[in-house]
Amino acid sequence: MKTYAGIPEEHAILENSKVMLVTVPYDGTSTWGKGADKGPALFLDASENMELYDIETGTQPYLNGVYLAEEVSENSTPEAMTQAVYQKTKEMLSHSGKLFTLFGGEHSVSIGAIRAVGEKYENLTVLQLDAHTDLRPEFHGSTSNHACAVFEARQKHNLVQVGIRSMDEEEMQYVPQGQCFWAHQIATNSNWMEEVLAKVSGNVYITIDLDAFDPAIAPSTGTPEPGGLAWYPTLELLRKVFEKCNVVAFDIVELMDSPMAKPTAFLAAKLYYKMLAYYFTAKK
Repeated sequence: MKTYAGIPEEHAILENSKVMLVTVPYDGTSTWGKGADKGPALFLDASENMELYDIETGTQPYLNGVYLAEEVSENSTPEAMTQAVYQKTKEMLSHSGKLFTLFGGEHSVSIGAIRAVGEKYENLTVLQLDAHTDLRPEFHGSTSNHACAVFEARQKHNLVQVGIRSMDEEEMQYVPQGQCFWAHQIATNSNWMEEVLAKVSGNVYITIDLDAFDPAIAPSTGTPEPGGLAWYPTLELLRKVFEKCNVVAFDIVELMDSPMAKPTAFLAAKLYYKMLAYYFTAKK
């Protein structure tokens, strides 16, 4: 039995686990760097080589149990993948009292997951950490394209965007007014974190495209944009979101295979584990 981070099976079966992890090795619509379909395998490999004591919180999150579900392998069309992720997420959410987490794949994998979570939880805020707005209604003939990752979420939920520094002009009409925190403004605004937290409330779905981070620390993504987020401020924001709100689900996407994939894979593994640490510490 393959387990998340190589943890003992007793902490990896569904009944004993407070966390559910679904992987979606999909890379059907990416337009520049290809290889996000290898992201979940890179993440799981890095997780197995990570020490499982979190120094900051003094905890070992894996002891709460992390169930690694069967991956979603549907890749015939973007729409079929979205529907498969939606159905898998609904199935996982039927197990109440557990945190749903997802690891992509490209950012289009988030569409179906957010759809399912939004059907279960009212007053949902979607907190997006990303270099790109991903607000196109459709792209290359599909509404399930990675460039459309949060368009549906914008229509249905409270969307808050952080770290954005690249977009198409047509997307500006869909940007949530006063709720998009541009990277160039974050760089000069010492109060940006408090301003973000003021917009995030209630039930929260966090979606993190790894290109939100500066490529100096996370180079192996599909479209690494200069001027991204730093490690510790991002962790501080996430910790405060977990403390303030009821985080019901999160995903991490866009880890890409490349000759230099390991540093980004390890960052993704640590990021996922830190988020578990913050979740369980806040629950106490």
